[in-house]
Amino acid sequence: MKILLLEDEHMLRTSIEEYLIAFNHKIVGFTNGEDALKNLENNIYDLLVLDINVPKLNGLELLKELKEQDIVTPTIFISANLDIEDISEAFDLGACDYLKKPFHLKELGIRIERIKKEQKIKSSQHMVLSSKYYFSKEEKILFYNNVSQVLTKKQLQILTLLCENIGVIVDFEKFRSFVWNDEPVDNATIRAEISRFRKSLKEDFISNIKGVGYRIDKYYSH
Repeated sequence: MKILLLEDEHMLRTSIEEYLIAFNHKIVGFTNGEDALKNLENNIYDLLVLDINVPKLNGLELLKELKEQDIVTPTIFISANLDIEDISEAFDLGACDYLKKPFHLKELGIRIERIKKEQKIKSSQHMVLSSKYYFSKEEKILFYNNVSQVLTKKQLQILTLLCENIGVIVDFEKFRSFVWNDEPVDNATIRAEISRFRKSLKEDFISNIKGVGYRIDKYYSH
């Protein structure tokens, strides 16, 4: 899993990072909420592990900001704070779990594995198309920052065809057959429809192979 860790206590942050890396998780650590928020605006994570009392923007404020931006990611809070109001707010904001400090690293690992199993069936049906877009093959829904996007019927058909042929050039004949039901539309009409679709995207993941067709390449996160 790709995990964002927000923890300003150096020794604890280092211990958590080393422990989770040993279990093949990728960890990106931050010591203050503002830096974490900036990073989250441009990157997708499988899980957030957030301390509440950190500088500049605390963990609760960070999750509230993400919620307002429609960025939805499974979250575990870690805190020495036992204030019932904070715990209640954490769950109201969509947190999956709340772990009181001090805790055993293995306990954090167990809770992460539980969330991982809960997400596994869902994520296995998701095709990642860019840093923020993914396509649910089962539901036939395009998501941006985990928020479903409204597509026209033709846009959905175009996307479905490209996703079924990931990494392969889809030529105009295949679009004509699958999207236009073999109607005698010319290539210019197909290009215009796909061009409108691409312009509507916040991240363009569709490549134009000039004179041949279009392709979506397999996305690899950086």
